[in-house]
Amino acid sequence: MTGIFWIDMVFGLVLGLLLLWPALLLALVVWRPKGGLLPEAVRLLPDVLRLLRRMAADKSQPAGVRIRISLVFAYLASPIDLVPDFVPAVGRRDDAILATAALRSIARQVGIGPLHHHWSGSPQGFAVLRELCDPEVIASREPDYAERPTKPTQYP
Repeated sequence: MTGIFWIDMVFGLVLGLLLLWPALLLALVVWRPKGGLLPEAVRLLPDVLRLLRRMAADKSQPAGVRIRISLVFAYLASPIDLVPDFVPAVGRRDDAILATAALRSIARQVGIGPLHHHWSGSPQGFAVLRELCDPEVIASREPDYAERPTKPTQYP
């Protein structure tokens, strides 16, 4: 390139990040809560962050859980986001998607019981949290178009 090591290194890093950014955005699209739960996840984000803080402070949790929670907090504290927070309508959604993905991973590892134990929000909020963590519940909320009859049934 230019022959100057530092300029080439910075140029390579910037180019690499520009190529990685669309892949990370695609990962967010794949990880997003299904079934119309994304607005609920954004609404519950403060309660979810309190839950994650309490779980991280609980020394009885496995180290892998506490490491994942630390990585989520590091991302949320970082001024660099995949989608900046000042972008209207989508700015905080990447934070909610990442927190939800971490919760799903934690729920698969330790179960829903520890999440319920550390939950400080409302019972309705926990019901939504349970739906966010359990893919079977999400799948049951979505209509199954394969089972719907193609012709209306005749009633006598």
